[in-house]
Amino acid sequence: MSINALLDEFKVKAATPKQQLAEYKAQGKKVIGVLPYYAPEELVYAAGMVPMGIWGSNNKTISRAKVYCATFYCTIAHLALEMLLDGTMDDLDGIITPTICDTLRPMSQNFRVSMGDKMAVIFLAHPQNRFEDFGLQFCIDQYNNVKEELEKVCGHEITADAIRDAIKVYNKSRAARRAFVKLANDHCDVITPTRRSAVLKAFYFMEKPAYTEMLEELNKELEALPVCDWKGTKVVTSGIICDNPKLLAAFEENNVAIAADDVAHESRSFNTDVPEDEECPMMALAKQFANIDHDVLLYDPQSEKNRRGEFVADLVKKSGAQGLVLFMQQFCDPEEMEYPYLKKALDDAKIPHIKLGIDQQMRDFGQAQTAIQAFADVLEMSK
Repeated sequence: MSINALLDEFKVKAATPKQQLAEYKAQGKKVIGVLPYYAPEELVYAAGMVPMGIWGSNNKTISRAKVYCATFYCTIAHLALEMLLDGTMDDLDGIITPTICDTLRPMSQNFRVSMGDKMAVIFLAHPQNRFEDFGLQFCIDQYNNVKEELEKVCGHEITADAIRDAIKVYNKSRAARRAFVKLANDHCDVITPTRRSAVLKAFYFMEKPAYTEMLEELNKELEALPVCDWKGTKVVTSGIICDNPKLLAAFEENNVAIAADDVAHESRSFNTDVPEDEECPMMALAKQFANIDHDVLLYDPQSEKNRRGEFVADLVKKSGAQGLVLFMQQFCDPEEMEYPYLKKALDDAKIPHIKLGIDQQMRDFGQAQTAIQAFADVLEMSK
């Protein structure tokens, strides 16, 4: 397929998760919803089921979820529950509910109460002190619990060999996505911000071998192109999620390309591979979680050094970007508390940035568009 045909296919996949869920069910497959984030999807794949990411929605309004949720929960959590309550995700056979933040922790019980009679609701608690032997063992115990619950849904044992095969499948996908984001920086005339987002978002809804095969084909097509002589400006994006096409269109209207990202929904989810040389596949999965670094939601024993802020500043420099755009999810306490430290690191490195408050119920992007336009002008003058 041509580059445009591949990009169009990714765009369709990213925009139609409900249709793809229906197709999986029509094929007799079982599907497990996976909420944010760091759930061991490899276990779902190893069970012969299809994992489907649930990261809220840009096209719904919170209504039913208000009965269960506090108003100060972020819209990602609200709208994930909304889709389950309004029937959008009725075909799911179960959901995995990680508890990585202070919103997702109580939300796991809201999902259990509201959806427990419709589907399997699988609780997952990660260890914050994840480096020590006891942290690794806690993580393995939690993953084993997830495995046992998934076995009840699929009706058979999830073997160690199946998990090892799944790890290889997912590592291959991670490598393809890492290659893609680098190629997107080299070819930002072709891979616009909205196209880049669609390619990465499609991963959550497609079967992984098919996704990786299509992405590797796209990567080969991009590698054959000459590196683009970009005349506009480049930024790094940061935050939990920034997948709204209308908002990203403001970048394109102002000739702003995305050089790299520090986004949980995007690069943070595939930066760290699972070790393939570990004898026990469950230990391998636990070590992968322990090896994840520079995430605002994960405990850093060296946090006083502001390692994460410096990591993000260094990412901007290495990517060739002129600045950073922070998409601040409304009511996200970890991101709000981190911001002063992130700002300090960016200021110390003399990297300009803007902070945009967003949520998934935004329909009017006028203020954000104006901010992006003004920021693009500032970056252009500083080139």
